[in-house]
Amino acid sequence: MTLTRKLIRLTQATLIVGTLAGCSAITRLSEVGEGPKLSQITNPTATRDYRPVSMPMPAPRIVEDNPNSLWRAGARAFFKDHRAKEVGDILTVNLNLNDSASMENSTERERDDSETTDVTTLFGLEAEFSKVLPEAVNNGGTLIDFGNAHSTKGDGSIDRRESIELTFAAVVTQVLPNGSLAIMGRQEIRVNNELRVLMVSGIIRPEDIESDNSISHEKIAEMRVAYGGRGTLSDLQQPRWGTQIWDIIFPF
Repeated sequence: MTLTRKLIRLTQATLIVGTLAGCSAITRLSEVGEGPKLSQITNPTATRDYRPVSMPMPAPRIVEDNPNSLWRAGARAFFKDHRAKEVGDILTVNLNLNDSASMENSTERERDDSETTDVTTLFGLEAEFSKVLPEAVNNGGTLIDFGNAHSTKGDGSIDRRESIELTFAAVVTQVLPNGSLAIMGRQEIRVNNELRVLMVSGIIRPEDIESDNSISHEKIAEMRVAYGGRGTLSDLQQPRWGTQIWDIIFPF
């Protein structure tokens, strides 16, 4: 790729990022004095980024009907099962994350390499090398002499802690062929000029839902949690968009 093409692509990327940042700036300007606006309640499966869940499924099993029994397999209530089981049903998710991780790594490496190539006998032509390359061949016949020394030393540490405790409602968006349920929950809370957004999605088993129609986060497979916000405080905690673009495109 030539330098001109690189500059063109870099310019295009800069314009795209600048346009997106400009749209964000326009949105923020429209919210001056009012704070972030709450989004409309929409069908999560109709959003542009929604993708149906596709997971490895077992072979389908035929459910045996027992008309002479009042008990239904998987039900926890004798007369009626109030737990979520169909698309559109709502259940309560108890999110109690209290994770921490601490890691320390130290790496140190040293390596010395050397290689010498001599020509002592070559069909009687070894003497001709000194005539052709008088300054490259010494008295010992050495043609090539390599020497390398490498030294690497690195230290790294990670100290991470997260603590989130929330209770919120989620809706069943899909019933998988094996009976598992795909759920999605979203909450928006605006306090003054700060909008906090919580999004959770994952896959659960109907039998893991408690009798009060709630489920704990450790029983949610493929769980995705996004907790953040936008507003006055979030703007102060991140660099200006011009600084962010500069950090991306500046190569040094």
